[in-house]
Amino acid sequence: MAYDDMNVFAQILRGEIPAMKILETDQALAFLDVMPQSKGHALVIPKAASENLLSADPSIFGPLLAMVQQVGQAAMAAFDADGIVVQQLNHSAAGQTVFHTHFHVIPRYEGVPLKPHTGEMADADVLAECASAYKAQLG
Repeated sequence: MAYDDMNVFAQILRGEIPAMKILETDQALAFLDVMPQSKGHALVIPKAASENLLSADPSIFGPLLAMVQQVGQAAMAAFDADGIVVQQLNHSAAGQTVFHTHFHVIPRYEGVPLKPHTGEMADADVLAECASAYKAQLG
């Protein structure tokens, strides 16, 4: 399958769709998931076009995973999380719905199940509060 430059993450990278950005470099972008499974659920994407982990140029992974680590550390502190899940899906059969390489960084809490992806967007004020909490940790 060829990369579709009209996917939602490509549109976010071009500024055509707004996102609650929390960290950005020349190589990668982190922003909040608008349908979070837990408070502070973030996405980290490369700026380079790639469909998934299996088809991406390996050179993107150093800067990308460094950002995943930074966001994970910030999530632990900002949301007083007990742990984090880093999730990365490849192809429809694995649950990938946006065909641009991305990592989910999801704060977890003992005894609290993840919310399902229902298609329902989170309140913009809650997302803004989460973005501020991240930014306070990330500087």
